[in-house]
Amino acid sequence: MDLALTADQETLREVFADFFASEAGPDRARAAEPSGFDSRSWERLLETGAPGMGLPESAGGGGASLGDLGVVAEELGAAIAPLPLVEHAVAGRLLAATGACSEPVAEGSDIATLALRPARDGICHLVPAGAVARHVVALDGDRLVLSSSGAPGVALGNHGCLPLAHRSIDGATVLLEGPGAHAAFDRALDEWRTLTAAALVGIGRTALDLGVEYAKERHQFGKPIGAFQAVQHLLADLPGLVDGARLLSAKAAWAGDSDLDSSNGVIDLGSNDITDFATLAGMALVFAGEAAATTTDRSLHVHGGYGFAEEYDIQLFYRRARAWALVLDDPARECRRIADLLLATSEDAA
Repeated sequence: MDLALTADQETLREVFADFFASEAGPDRARAAEPSGFDSRSWERLLETGAPGMGLPESAGGGGASLGDLGVVAEELGAAIAPLPLVEHAVAGRLLAATGACSEPVAEGSDIATLALRPARDGICHLVPAGAVARHVVALDGDRLVLSSSGAPGVALGNHGCLPLAHRSIDGATVLLEGPGAHAAFDRALDEWRTLTAAALVGIGRTALDLGVEYAKERHQFGKPIGAFQAVQHLLADLPGLVDGARLLSAKAAWAGDSDLDSSNGVIDLGSNDITDFATLAGMALVFAGEAAATTTDRSLHVHGGYGFAEEYDIQLFYRRARAWALVLDDPARECRRIADLLLATSEDAA
């Protein structure tokens, strides 16, 4: 298993790093609050083909792998771009798998998203990008459904200024039913976990850069504060934390691209060999969330009191690191789900 970027992925990273540097970043994130969506930047993103790059060519997409999408997601996170690219990519891939991906979705002119929680009484709660998406793919009992309606345009109030909204699925079109519906939804949810983990890696990466730069620039007692061991200790172990999260999210993407699902993926705790996609996706989300939270916390405190001021960029990353990691569920419950996957396999082996 080689998790290093290929030459094509390096090019992809450079292209989207440049794009998000010019079309996103802290200033654009501020301007997009509280809705959490920059429509002008999304229009520019359509020109790159990014919204449909993860779709198969037969569905009008670019045929990019989950690993390729992870590279783009990290750059999106590094610029905290107020764009629902992760949600749209995941929903588009699910629609393509069911043969229901329309041309506007493939192009990105119609935004699609995935309701992370099954519907209750015809309502999907806290749908990511639900405030701006025209199409919502959701699990309703034993049915996978597609609900298409006008986006509400108003987000629920939340700490990270994300475009969250409750969405009704009344009159939705049924895409799949029975075990197939659950399997397709679970696969899409694991793809969302993997790409969100990559975006959280990007948040941690930039937060670390902000902390290091401030430690170099801020002087106290006639020298940069980075010269003091107390400040150095806050930052010294963060690169390993961010790199570890990147490797884990890359391994999850590799498992997803290898189509290693719960029926043939390996979970061998004795030899620490895990290739099961569902397990790795959950592990990546939890670890990347913790890494982003730790990195933004320490970087904010390196900034001292300025870190809490709205004028400084680090608070934007601090808030989004926590909000993105909590959109699905409490990480503690996600850890229990991972434990169930691990222990159930160990018991079967015994």
